[in-house]
Amino acid sequence: MRVAMYYNNRDVRVEEMPVPNIGPGELLVRVEASGICGSDVMEWDRISKAPLVLGHEIAGVVVDVGEGVTQFKKGDRVTAAHHVPCNTCHYCLSGHHTVCDTLRSTKFYPGGFAEFLRLPAINVDRGVFRLPDEVSFEDACFAEPLACVLRGQRMANLQPGQSVLVIGSGIAGLIHVQLAGRLGASLVVAADISQHRLDAAHRFGADATIHAEEDIPAGLRQLNDGRLADLVVVCTGAPSALTQALKSVERGGTVLFFAAAEKDVTITIPVTELFYKNDITLTTSYAGSPADYTTALELIRSQRFKFNDMITHRLSLAETGLGFQLVAAAGESIKVIIEPQR
Repeated sequence: MRVAMYYNNRDVRVEEMPVPNIGPGELLVRVEASGICGSDVMEWDRISKAPLVLGHEIAGVVVDVGEGVTQFKKGDRVTAAHHVPCNTCHYCLSGHHTVCDTLRSTKFYPGGFAEFLRLPAINVDRGVFRLPDEVSFEDACFAEPLACVLRGQRMANLQPGQSVLVIGSGIAGLIHVQLAGRLGASLVVAADISQHRLDAAHRFGADATIHAEEDIPAGLRQLNDGRLADLVVVCTGAPSALTQALKSVERGGTVLFFAAAEKDVTITIPVTELFYKNDITLTTSYAGSPADYTTALELIRSQRFKFNDMITHRLSLAETGLGFQLVAAAGESIKVIIEPQR
């Protein structure tokens, strides 16, 4: 089978690998669509592990079923979580599934940028989801990022009537914008350095936008009756965005750090200022639980979100390298989908 082998963001090669053999409890899936995630182009994290096949936002068709699998059959249309929790450890039992050691060690093989992939038994047991008839393969690629956003806004305890600032209007930021509006936020503001992405934020539900090079706190006060944001969601690892977030949160508010930064990035937290602001919560969120995937698929099925409109590029497996360059450049692409069967 053909795979897109990652060496770096400018070097992704189509290579041949054997179709994976499956064992008891496993599934072989023909990949029909696979989204490029912003984390796929985090070269500072990926390059030390190269060469490898990336891709975890997948949808496809079951073409072979391992011994003992009863819940799926050949021909089923599915999506899958690449990381799944044990459901029995201290973290899972306290509702923190995504810091479970099992979740951090599970994955499928070889990756979504391939014609076929093997889903291990543990993923089949708790991380494979049959697609509703109304959900296309393309839209199913949004199940993973939407699950992550659902968990993030839950961890941030977003409430109806709160104001929300989303810093970074890439795909994660745009999903945060849509979901916050659907959950009853009174005001959703997007910030970014790219006017193209700010225009996209308007299209996908932002009530207002602020160019990130402007005075974001001042802009928020003008838009929000003199107040800052109740919730600030940081969807970029840029150090300037991290510091802007701390200046943009209202008393009693929350800052959700939703994107990874390079490993040596740190920020100085003005503890005294935060203390006198009163009740500022700083939190993070990574990945999504199986329950979040289930909710995400139901929301996608409802067709109340404009996910398909976010797709700017549909590329063949041979064009995966171009897709990586588009996503890494953060220019006019929003969502890039690879179609391995083309």
